[in-house]
Amino acid sequence: MKLSTRGRYGLKAMFDLALNYGDGPISLTSIAERQAISVNYLEQLISPLRKAGLVESVRGAQGGYMLAKGPTEITVGVILTTLEGPLAPTDCVVMDTEEEVCDHSRYCVTKVIYEKIYESITSVVNSITLQHMIDDYQTNQESLIISSICECK
Repeated sequence: MKLSTRGRYGLKAMFDLALNYGDGPISLTSIAERQAISVNYLEQLISPLRKAGLVESVRGAQGGYMLAKGPTEITVGVILTTLEGPLAPTDCVVMDTEEEVCDHSRYCVTKVIYEKIYESITSVVNSITLQHMIDDYQTNQESLIISSICECK
């Protein structure tokens, strides 16, 4: 499974909003500059995130976007599935109706493998929140500072 730019850039934008959580609305221009994403593309990504209730918009001169919930309440899984759809390695794993089921599903030897992959991916992305990403980022930043201090001797 490979994520598209939609999922990758959308996750970066949500991470940026999480880093600035509590600071009020953040403009798409500032997110675009920090994350190296075009403003036009960000506008396309923010719309489904807003419709899913993950982001709120504020109009006006001091307007912008902010998380609709705290970083501890938003998982990577909900962000990615909002932007990408199901994270299944094949369509047969997430087919909903009998009409959609593959003709070979009763004797498909690989479907069980695909289901396990899907369950594993889903479990991982649903266990990681934006707060986890912030914590990891801050730990990495502290490590960089410490290593640069140690190298200056």
